[in-house]
Amino acid sequence: MKVLNEIAGCLFLLLCISVIPALTYLFIIQPSTFFVVVFALIVFGVIFKQYRKNLKKKREVHIRLFTLPAGLLLKLIKKHPNLALADAQLVDKAMRQFFLAYHFSNYRFVAMPSEVVDDLWHEFILYTRTYELFCKQAFGRFFHHSPAVMLNQTMQSDESLRRTWWFACQDEVIDPKKPYKLPLLFAIDATLNINNGRVYSLDCHQDGQVAGTHTYCVGDFSNSGNGCGGGSCSGGFSDSTADGGGDSGGGDSGCGGGCGGGGGD
Repeated sequence: MKVLNEIAGCLFLLLCISVIPALTYLFIIQPSTFFVVVFALIVFGVIFKQYRKNLKKKREVHIRLFTLPAGLLLKLIKKHPNLALADAQLVDKAMRQFFLAYHFSNYRFVAMPSEVVDDLWHEFILYTRTYELFCKQAFGRFFHHSPAVMLNQTMQSDESLRRTWWFACQDEVIDPKKPYKLPLLFAIDATLNINNGRVYSLDCHQDGQVAGTHTYCVGDFSNSGNGCGGGSCSGGFSDSTADGGGDSGGGDSGCGGGCGGGGGD
């Protein structure tokens, strides 16, 4: 994907190199035609930008409102017998928050922070045709599954967890640098008492907690110095992994090469 982006950048540069002299020639030889062409280019740019904005919003709505396959939540309950139907519906809501993080990160690498949401996602993928159709309508590409990861596991997983954290916080209007609560996606395992789940604390040290095998401090996210502001990346993340495929209307986030997406397994 990185190579494709570089090729696209080179093609855009070549286009600029060829168009600028042509416009200069028109401006000198036929000024009236020059202004018509420039106006047409501006109108096209405005229309295209609005198209991408509308497409991004349409995909967001689809992620929030799509109907899960019949029986999917029952499969999750079968794997986690302690869950009630209302609990499984809460996991569904958390999974949608993860999908939204992928969407708003402009399809960069986002890591899965929850064991129970990861289980539901995996069960959803087994409905092959339904999941493929969902991905096409929600992302314009296939979103490959990547297992839940732990903080401090690898540099790439830490960065992608920070991306997930940032956009999950934005979904609930939480300041990711000064959170007053955990977003659902990061709270769900502890809320439902999931066996071997990922447990996060706003401040392990202040709370007098010592991070155990499955307990992590989200202060490591907010104090990282890397982040995204207003949907765009201000600090830039170290990995640039992106989920491949899809159409060019993937969104108009200002992340450039910096914010989160999904990896494959």
